[in-house]
Amino acid sequence: MAGPSDDRLIRVDMTNQTVEVVPFPDEWKLLGGRGLSAKILLAECDPGCDPLGPDNVLVMAPGVLAGTAAPTSGRISIGAKSPLTNGIKEANAGGNPGQDLMKLGYRAIVVTGKPQDPSVTYGLDVTAEGATVIENPGAKGLWNYALIDYLAQSYSEKASFISIGPAGEMQMKGASVACTDQEARRPARHAARGGLGAVMGSKGLKYVSIEAGGARVRQPADRKAFAALNKTYTKGYLEGPQMFKYGTSSVTGVANMLNTFPYKNRTEGQSPDVETLDGKNIVASFETRGGGMHNCLTGCIVQCSNIVHDEDGNYKTSALEFETLTLLGANCAIASWDDVADLDRLCDEVGLDTIETGAAIAIYMDAGKMEYGDAEGAKKLLQEIADGSEVGKAIGNGADATGAYTKHHRVPTVRGQALPAWDPRPLKATGLSYASGPMGGDHTAGLIVNPGLPQEEWVRKSQEIQMVNAVCDSSGFCQFVQPSLDDIRQFYAALYGEEISREQIADQAWQILVDEWEFNERAGWTKDDPMPDCIREDPIGPAKLVWDVPQDLVDQVYNRLDASEELFTTKAAG
Repeated sequence: MAGPSDDRLIRVDMTNQTVEVVPFPDEWKLLGGRGLSAKILLAECDPGCDPLGPDNVLVMAPGVLAGTAAPTSGRISIGAKSPLTNGIKEANAGGNPGQDLMKLGYRAIVVTGKPQDPSVTYGLDVTAEGATVIENPGAKGLWNYALIDYLAQSYSEKASFISIGPAGEMQMKGASVACTDQEARRPARHAARGGLGAVMGSKGLKYVSIEAGGARVRQPADRKAFAALNKTYTKGYLEGPQMFKYGTSSVTGVANMLNTFPYKNRTEGQSPDVETLDGKNIVASFETRGGGMHNCLTGCIVQCSNIVHDEDGNYKTSALEFETLTLLGANCAIASWDDVADLDRLCDEVGLDTIETGAAIAIYMDAGKMEYGDAEGAKKLLQEIADGSEVGKAIGNGADATGAYTKHHRVPTVRGQALPAWDPRPLKATGLSYASGPMGGDHTAGLIVNPGLPQEEWVRKSQEIQMVNAVCDSSGFCQFVQPSLDDIRQFYAALYGEEISREQIADQAWQILVDEWEFNERAGWTKDDPMPDCIREDPIGPAKLVWDVPQDLVDQVYNRLDASEELFTTKAAG
């Protein structure tokens, strides 16, 4: 039976390479993923610390429902102070590590300190008996796919892995954290945003292995109610529109129509190459090349992840998504989805956020350092990141660093983090989420795709979707199954055998944001609108749209509104 009395925390001190396994606090039983990460970071991490120094705290926390039979609920959150935003950061990923940790009863791994000898490469082995830090010099410098092949020689076929590539080892601020998927243990699921791979690299930690063995699925307190919820929820999704049947790559046309398919470093909102970048081409390739759709983690009903093959039918990359097609494709005027697939694979190998990297390369092109549309040049740049060249370091450290390196004026970042595809100029309510949200420019924290939304609704919609997504990212549910607060509280109630009220779940949602805002305020953030000049001044679309939202609307998002019915029924979106 699921219950906090059996759950544990793994605490890892990388200064001394020691591990302690401690009981999980009962008062945190409804916290997982993002919410748990925020609670730990606020309590244990100095917000003023150097993000790449010994005082930062790295948290790896599966969602509350991970390890259960709840559909598509096994995601894991990676949290720390971000080297990009200098504020709190959570990025989450699919794959099997979150499922496996929770099946073993581990609610989080908390990593502190920093090795005295930065040349030593460490791994963390997690089993039912506990965890151990080990030296593994053979893992040093390996790209992610080669690393997993290397580790497969020493671990069981059931082991899952969390890892970083060379970018994380070199502590580049655009570095991601990879998780292996369930099908072939490919390191293709990335907690990408915020540079958390650099934090993991600063701890000297190259990978975490999780050996779940024959660990059982976590059993709910009210099995009958939990099974009924699973059945109803799964049936409702499978009989519904399934908007992510072919992944996010299918939304390119809609985004282009809405002027939020950025072209040439966001100087335009539409790309002339939308047809050649459209995800329908990926789907069409399945017939001749092989590949197809799959689920990245055990228990997923969405199967949104595409497997992309090359012209010879060989595996190339997995989960070529809308954001990647936009930032590494349209935003760089790279016209071929096949070239973007190559770039996606390189980013996964080196361990980089495709959004941050695509934005950085577009700035490099906009500054006249490379021709727009030069796909082969972009691929060489990614190789240079792995090699640690001067220009490679600039790109690997993200959009702001590339802007400083090129001395270019057009740098579309919020709080030091590159804006995602969804542009705040046509999507004002989403822009409010970027401006007020504790995650900075991150669509997964508060996306509203409704360009016709009246101004009087912007604040409420932004606040409510931020609250819903905060709880979703704490639950372990994927945003693609679009759970509401009502859905999540009902699953929690069946899991623990106790009523979870609307008031409780709404209070939890707001408290997560409050904890994150407090951390950021202590770190030096102000509430001033952080939108960059290029978004305020460079118009896009026939309506010549710019970011012109008044500061008082940004301020209002920080003040909790009375709960509406929509707060509990709005679906998570990202």
